[in-house]
Amino acid sequence: MSRCWIRLPLQLSLAGLVGLAQAAPLTFNAALDQAVNTSPALAAQRAQIGALQSAAMPAGALPDPKLFVGIDNYPVSGPMRGSLTQDFMTMQKIGVMQEIPNADKRRARVEAAAAEIKVAEAQNRMVRLKVRREVALAWLNRYALERKLMLFDALGRESQLLATAVQAQIASGRAQPADAVMPKQEAAQLADRHDDLTRDLAKAKAELRRLIGPAADEPLAGEPPAFNLDAGSLRLHLSQHPEIAAFGAAAHKAEAEVSEAIAMKKPDWGVELAYQKRGAQFGDMVSLQFTFDLPLFTRTRQDPNIAAKQQELTRIEAEREALLRDHANELDSNVADYVALGRQLDRGRQEWLPLAQQKVDLVTASYQAGKADLTVVLAARRELIEQRFKLIELDYQRASSAARLYFAYGESAP
Repeated sequence: MSRCWIRLPLQLSLAGLVGLAQAAPLTFNAALDQAVNTSPALAAQRAQIGALQSAAMPAGALPDPKLFVGIDNYPVSGPMRGSLTQDFMTMQKIGVMQEIPNADKRRARVEAAAAEIKVAEAQNRMVRLKVRREVALAWLNRYALERKLMLFDALGRESQLLATAVQAQIASGRAQPADAVMPKQEAAQLADRHDDLTRDLAKAKAELRRLIGPAADEPLAGEPPAFNLDAGSLRLHLSQHPEIAAFGAAAHKAEAEVSEAIAMKKPDWGVELAYQKRGAQFGDMVSLQFTFDLPLFTRTRQDPNIAAKQQELTRIEAEREALLRDHANELDSNVADYVALGRQLDRGRQEWLPLAQQKVDLVTASYQAGKADLTVVLAARRELIEQRFKLIELDYQRASSAARLYFAYGESAP
């Protein structure tokens, strides 16, 4: 038997196992991991960091040396014109030249390159935070919509029971034949709402697919995490938010650039070494030469550049303070929303939903006893249905508020 026929069933089995692995239900944490591992934006950030790390390696190195060749004192007139060997002053030379920037300048360039990497790493943390927050909100949105759609199974059964009760009332003469139309109208309204939710769910899956790829089409599994949030702790670690921390890295870079600008006031220097060959009747020579920069006009050259770099540092510090205030305001606002939503959710579960259910039971009993109109029953049912949907919506809004707080301020806390 050919080996390929032996190998084929094994390949098919492995392919089936891979397919099963890929078809695993999508939990909240799995969606976050999938986003981080497959995000093109994060891949771009990682590439940028790698590029800056490679570019930082030669930051403090000396410039490449220069090779020079030439002729000194070549005669162009007189009896020895055109000769390289007859005049004792004519020399063919070859040498090397090395420019040496001052130590402060090279040190500042190393610090600036390291700070540039820190800036890129801070930007990477910002992008990672954004990706995880977007995925969390998209997962929670889809989870809430699927919960709302699941309500329609129970609502369909209840509508069927109501239609049966109405037919019984009509048969007993306690209700008008026109009452038979009302449950059908309610069912049509629910069908329209079901279509709206189905549309919204398709959009939610599309948004999740944009963030994590084909894994978004898998069924959801598990429940949203219970974020452990403490307002005092969140405020304490506000300065560690990636967007604010990024200004710290930018400030370090600006400080390094200020140091480099100041170092420009110190002279660089260079050295040249040459070997000079003369005619056979004359001895060869060696020359050594040093060169120095002369920063004589610092008021119009170096000083304005230093002032510009210092102003840039001042701008970064001011923008950091402004952003810190914005985030403090956003944090307090989100905490207030989170607390209010929690109270409303508890009140809805403990008071509004039981009261709405009690009202439906009472008016249904009155209708069956011939003491109430069907319109009253349907109105009470609509209130109960709205309360059920409202609880799911409140739960979703509270979970979304918690996710925004956690991924903005809680996750960065030690």
